[in-house]
Amino acid sequence: MKNLFFIAFMLTILSGSAFSQDIKLPELKGYKKTTSYPVYLPENLWDYINGAADVYISYGFVDLHVAEYKKGKNVIKMEIYKQSDHTMAFGIYSTERSPSFRFLNLGSQGYTTADGAINFFKANYYVKIRTYSKNESTLKSAESLASIVADMLSGDSKMPSALSLFPETGKKINEEAYINESVLGHKFLNKAFKASYESGNDVFSIFIMENNTPEESKKSIEAYLKATGTEAVDSETGRYMLKDGYNGTIFLAWKGNRIVIISGLSKDQSDIADKYTSEMLK
Repeated sequence: MKNLFFIAFMLTILSGSAFSQDIKLPELKGYKKTTSYPVYLPENLWDYINGAADVYISYGFVDLHVAEYKKGKNVIKMEIYKQSDHTMAFGIYSTERSPSFRFLNLGSQGYTTADGAINFFKANYYVKIRTYSKNESTLKSAESLASIVADMLSGDSKMPSALSLFPETGKKINEEAYINESVLGHKFLNKAFKASYESGNDVFSIFIMENNTPEESKKSIEAYLKATGTEAVDSETGRYMLKDGYNGTIFLAWKGNRIVIISGLSKDQSDIADKYTSEMLK
């Protein structure tokens, strides 16, 4: 029995090691590459990013490769986070993105910040490159490294297809996100894409949830209705206006596998909610 446990343990270690070693960190001309960091896995990610590890793990974190590139006093640090799939990579990327950043044609989408950071995602990878140097040559080298890595990583470089479901009218640019757990703070609402909107002086958010079956959608709807004390209507589609104690007025609509939730509008703005939900539930 002890031998069987030992063999199983070793197979787990070896398979995990092989799975986590599928990235070859590139060279950068003129810089010395150092890779003294271990390959981080879910069980030791806390050792590297402390409390933020829980967020990455909630988005399907698989492993992390870290490298530093040094040239004199100038250092460029690179982190390649592998997530479980394309949606999860977009999700963790979207939690750290701001529409005020300068966006780049890099991977599926990328950006650079004023303090020397370059972040992008592609397929199921989220890449973060940073230098504290203000040297123009170093900053250009960091961008060059980002391009090399984006070309090196295999997989789809498109944005998640679900984002195309959001109507363009009034949508705020580069504010889309993916929330894997506890949408609007409710444990029974998960896996939603979100977009922010403006209509006149009103700012509101739209969430889209795509379930595997209509039954899954109905189960989530019933849980939300119960939590807000709203009477359910037995049908395969429905539109509701809920009073959510945490989020105020909520407009909710569903059809088949898809649920649309709108927050941020007042109860007398059902015409705006209906306009958007009708377009997304054709």
